[in-house]
Amino acid sequence: MKRTTLLACVVLLLGASTLAFAGPKPDKTSGGATSSAQTAAPQDQGATSHGSVSIGGKTIRYTATTGVLVLKNKDGKPMASMSYTAYTKDGARAASRPVTFLYNGGPGSSTVWLHMLAFGPKRVVVGSGTLTPPAPYKLVNNNDSLLDASDLVFIDAPGTGFGRVIGKAQGGAGTSKDVYGVDADAHAFAQFITRYITLNSRWNSPKFLFGESYGTTRSAVLANILENDDSVGLNGVMLLSAILDYDISVDFPQINPGANNLSFVLGLPSYAATAWYHHKLPQQPTDLATFLKQVEQFATTEYAQALMQGSLLDSTTRQKIAGQMHQYTGLPTAYLLKANLRVSGGQFAHELLGASDEVTGRLDSRYSGPALNPMAEDAGYDPMDSAIDAPTVAEFNDYVRSTLHFGQKLTYKPQIDVFTEWDFKHKQPGMPFALPALPNVMPDLAAAMKHDPDLHVLLMGGYFDLGTPFYSAEYEMHQMPIPAKLQANVSYHFFPSGHMVYLNPAAHDGLHAAAAKFIDAHYAH
Repeated sequence: MKRTTLLACVVLLLGASTLAFAGPKPDKTSGGATSSAQTAAPQDQGATSHGSVSIGGKTIRYTATTGVLVLKNKDGKPMASMSYTAYTKDGARAASRPVTFLYNGGPGSSTVWLHMLAFGPKRVVVGSGTLTPPAPYKLVNNNDSLLDASDLVFIDAPGTGFGRVIGKAQGGAGTSKDVYGVDADAHAFAQFITRYITLNSRWNSPKFLFGESYGTTRSAVLANILENDDSVGLNGVMLLSAILDYDISVDFPQINPGANNLSFVLGLPSYAATAWYHHKLPQQPTDLATFLKQVEQFATTEYAQALMQGSLLDSTTRQKIAGQMHQYTGLPTAYLLKANLRVSGGQFAHELLGASDEVTGRLDSRYSGPALNPMAEDAGYDPMDSAIDAPTVAEFNDYVRSTLHFGQKLTYKPQIDVFTEWDFKHKQPGMPFALPALPNVMPDLAAAMKHDPDLHVLLMGGYFDLGTPFYSAEYEMHQMPIPAKLQANVSYHFFPSGHMVYLNPAAHDGLHAAAAKFIDAHYAH
């Protein structure tokens, strides 16, 4: 699944018109696919359409371009294709109009989620913390589209969407190793972006990256590649629900006992926020933000000190810490003591609503659903997925063919299982080889910022995210190896929502405002 990245990563680590570019004119009725193109060398494909969106009471007319670009290996042979949809504001000068490249994570996820739920001109209506009623679903104008601030290019990762690995049977020379890996994936995205800005004369446009979840991991590596290998200057990088250092993931902290105590410390505020949302705290605070500051203070002092003592922690202090954790998480003191004061994200999602045989969502703990197995150690599934997957994918499959006029004879893959083939080794800047360890891409983002001191970063996240806890992401930013003055280039916004902040309508408004303000502030008008 697209949004089970961290858990799976750890397990596997251990075990309407034609585009103006070269190539044959695409058949608009078939999304560019022809019978001869299936056996000949793959070509770029594309179709354009036109539309309008109302944002803040103002109408923006745009041109939409949907298609695939072919990537080539170092020998110039096709190795993969990547699909995308680009929205450009009509009548705007390219040199003065920002362009933002957006992508979800996984790895193995398309970008249908950011496209159809967050920032595209159309939005699928889904439940906020609740299940979405069955079909027919609704597609509406997106008042929170980012088209008011920037042109938008939604990019699907290789193998997802309409893109595919192009092997010999397809007229290419690609293999999964060419695109499925921390570094290979980032290089594929870099090649796509450089091709896109070349084909569309956007080299001199202000450029921004927007990644979500594993997309933030990608952004860190990609920013460094673009800035230092491809000489593509970036104005800013936006990180939503970030994970840069997988060694502090609260998904599977038990794989590295002792060293991963930090994951419990950084995950505690998200547990507290979840318990607050579900009214499971012994005493319910009125203000969430104030409450979380108290939890953060406890987590980084008394709780952290207790965990560091390990077996040396005396029983009196252990009991005191468990009692305070009960006040902050709602979990029974006896359970916390049995867990040795260490509760993973999956365990918490399973336990908080256990009395009613329900589990919370992992990536958005506002959601809940029946426990698959009330006796299991963790939830086993994510109720958030159940709420949004079917409506989002269904509406996009209609929209892309009926409105964007692409893909009539093609299959759109919203997600693929690439974990068995994904190379999680990563070669950090300055290192002679890829490290056989959990990926940490903080040095990559730091390198991009040090090479370009004008590069700014916006970190955003949700309080109710148990997959990439907001406090972990904030911690990562403060630990980046950059000079103190560059820390001023990093700004922060957190919202009362989950991993996909935009699933909460009120938070969606704030997310749009924060991203639009960030873009507007970091280019010369």
